[in-house]
Amino acid sequence: MYRIVKKSELNPTVTMMDIYAPLVAKKAQAGQFIILRVDEDGERIPLTVAGYDRQAGTVKIIFQIVGGTTMRLNNKKEGESISDFVGPLGCATKTEGIKKVCIVGGGVGCAIALPVAQRFHELGAEVHSIIGFRNKDLLILEQEFKACSDKLTIMTDDGSYGRQGVVTLPLKEAIDGGEKYDEVITIGPLIMMKFVVATTKPYGIPTTVSMNPIMIDGTGMCGGCRLTVGGKTKFACVDGPDFNGFEVDFDEAMARSNMYCEFENREREHCNLFKKEIG
Repeated sequence: MYRIVKKSELNPTVTMMDIYAPLVAKKAQAGQFIILRVDEDGERIPLTVAGYDRQAGTVKIIFQIVGGTTMRLNNKKEGESISDFVGPLGCATKTEGIKKVCIVGGGVGCAIALPVAQRFHELGAEVHSIIGFRNKDLLILEQEFKACSDKLTIMTDDGSYGRQGVVTLPLKEAIDGGEKYDEVITIGPLIMMKFVVATTKPYGIPTTVSMNPIMIDGTGMCGGCRLTVGGKTKFACVDGPDFNGFEVDFDEAMARSNMYCEFENREREHCNLFKKEIG
């Protein structure tokens, strides 16, 4: 069992937890993920490593409450435990040779982008971060990004905080204004990453995307997270989750990501009914 050392609400739909998992914390790196089960009868879900403390033996996870399993996880309190916590899995984000990087995060994807930005900052790279949200109420991790970014731009769709507009707007302005990035790394909704790639491709700026589709076993055996990258089949769990954004078939990935919406809606309703029955 893995104890929840700390739990905090980042916004009404996003929760952060520190999980005591010393063996995972010992080897975790930015860009990797874990797979957990809330209880012995629960489904396996992947969550990106949002941070780690090797001395304390804890791993930070940040999740959005969107389905039955994340609702059950969110019902857990500090001091309680979850059944399984396996990792670190996947490949760490590559940092070699990068002196100036732009990190572009969207929504809860910023939880994945943060440890990447922090790692580049630790290595002495110049870090520009652009993070976007639908509105001010959904903003997360502002102070954390400020601490590891040489330049931070916050965008909201409705203009309720920071600048109004999409994340590609300041990205294009920066490039047109003469910023020379060794790489752009984008993490967030598939549609956002697709347009970030469309923005950088004409300039030939290497662009990495973090693909976090449905993963089940985390070993590449089930095929649940297969993607087409450069015309070849890849698996996000073992070949990624980072890929060359110019080579990813985003239209296919978006079509596959919608396959489980009906199932998640049923699970969410089931969890709501269960809460009403025990309440």
